[in-house]
Formats: sequence, C-alpha cells, structure tokens
Amino acid sequence: MGDSDSWTAAPGVAERARSVLAASWSCAVTADGGREEFVGAHTVGDDGQVFLHVPEDSALQTAAIFAPRGEPSAVLEFADVAPVPVRGRIRARLWLAGWFVPEDGHLAFRATRVVLKEPSGAVVVALDEFAAAEPDPLALAEAQLLTHLADAHPDAVERLTRLIRTESLHGAVRVKPLAVDRHGLTLRIERARAHGDVRLPFHAPADDVGQLTERMHVLLTQAAAASCPRVLQRQRTDRDG
Repeated sequence: MGDSDSWTAAPGVAERARSVLAASWSCAVTADGGREEFVGAHTVGDDGQVFLHVPEDSALQTAAIFAPRGEPSAVLEFADVAPVPVRGRIRARLWLAGWFVPEDGHLAFRATRVVLKEPSGAVVVALDEFAAAEPDPLALAEAQLLTHLADAHPDAVERLTRLIRTESLHGAVRVKPLAVDRHGLTLRIERARAHGDVRLPFHAPADDVGQLTERMHVLLTQAAAASCPRVLQRQRTDRDG
C-alpha cells in the first residue's frame, strides 16, 4: 500500500464500521448460493440493524422465509469508495454475516458477525460495540466536502503538503484528499508506481461542518507558516487517473 504517518486521533473501529454503513448507498447480498447487488434498497436503524426492501416475489424474500432461524445464511457487503478519483478507491469493506427475518414488508437482518477490512487488515467488530457506536458526524457530508476541496481548492491541498514530512513526499506526483472525519483529514500521496496515505489530525474534534471549516482553517494557517516542501514531480497526463 505504501507509507503512512501515524493515525493520531482517529475514530475507533466500531465507529468506522458504522460510518461505512451509514454512507453506503448500495449493498451486495450473498445468500442461497447467489449474489445480488441492491442500490438504494436498504435503511439502517439506530443500532446499526439493516433493513432491506425487496419485492415480495424476490428469491431473497422466499429464501428468508424458509431459512433456518438463528443460522447464518446471508452475508451483506458494503464498500467504502473514495469520492475523489484516486488509485485504490476502495477505502474499506464492511461485511455483516447473519440471517434475514421478514418483518413489516421488508427484510430485517440479524447480524451474528461484523468484519471491517481496511488497508491495515481485517478486524472483527464486537456486536455490542457496533450497536452502541454512532457514525462519524461528517460521514454523510464527506463526499461533497472532499470533492469540493479537490475540485475548487487544489491550491489549498497543495499548501497542506507543507505539513507532511519530506520523506513522505519523496517521488510524489500528485496529492489528493482521500478521507475526512471529525478527527482529521487524510491525504493520498501518489507516486509513479505506488501510493501512501498521510493523516493531518485536527487540534480538536469537528462535530459538524461549521467546526470542520474552522479546523481546516487552522491546518491551512499552520501550513502557511511551515517551510515550503520540494515541488511535486510532474507526471505525464496519460498516467493520471
């Protein structure tokens, strides 16, 4: 994957898992030997329970009715995709194993196992911690925030590289915003044949977009006071993407 600076002040694994679930618009369901992608067909309860809305005559609905209760019979997969085009756009995958129960015109999913896979590896999330955690307060706004930063303020992104260690910028040809949460901003550093991530922690958590604006202003002020790093190497246009 490449290098990465320390992940100071980062959300816990249960919060990251709930954030992936909250922001996902689609999910893949593997059940009864088949796999199907559902877009805009699920909702999430306050405790992280997933409710899938499918036609009454769907094969999944039939399988749920006849599946043995209490036995894992389905796996739900949610992908966390970076909103800004970068290499390796899948930032994480979340898997929920369990079974469906028909309930009030939809399928309620009873999870027995939760696994979050990130570049650092896969972690099993305790069910009670998953249910008790809340998504990051910026999770639903993250896509819009990052695309605006990348498209409208590339100069600000370049200025933030002044806060990155010189060795982490070695061979860099492009830097893009990869993720943001209430604790910090993550930048993706791309090289000719590799990439790495660097996290810039905020001085205090940002619980809403207004506070995020102030936290970003502080980072940019710090960057303005820092020494200017070596200019990024230029990359041929046909290598971008």
